[in-house]
Amino acid sequence: MKINETGRLGAINNYQRQVDAQRKDPDNKTRRKDEVSISSAGMEMLKAQGSAQDPARAERIAELKSQVSEGTYHVDAAKLAEKLVPYFKSFTDK
Repeated sequence: MKINETGRLGAINNYQRQVDAQRKDPDNKTRRKDEVSISSAGMEMLKAQGSAQDPARAERIAELKSQVSEGTYHVDAAKLAEKLVPYFKSFTDK
C-alpha cells in the first residue's frame, strides 16, 4: 500500500496551534482581524449603482426578498431551462 502526501499532517497541526493559541489568549489580543478596503473607483461604482436604481426595481427586489424569507418563492423550471440552454450549448459549440 502506498501512502501519498504524508506532509499534509502539518495542516492539521497548524489548525491545532491556532486553537491552542485562542485558548491561551481569551481576549484574543494577538488575533488578527479581517479587513476590507474598497478602492476609490469601487466607491464611485457603488455610488453610481445606488443613484441609478429604479424605484420599481427596488420594490420588486423587496417583494422577492420577502417571498424568499417566507418560503413562498417558487422557481419556474421552464424559464430556468430556457436561460440555461444557451449556456450549455456554448460548451458543445467549442
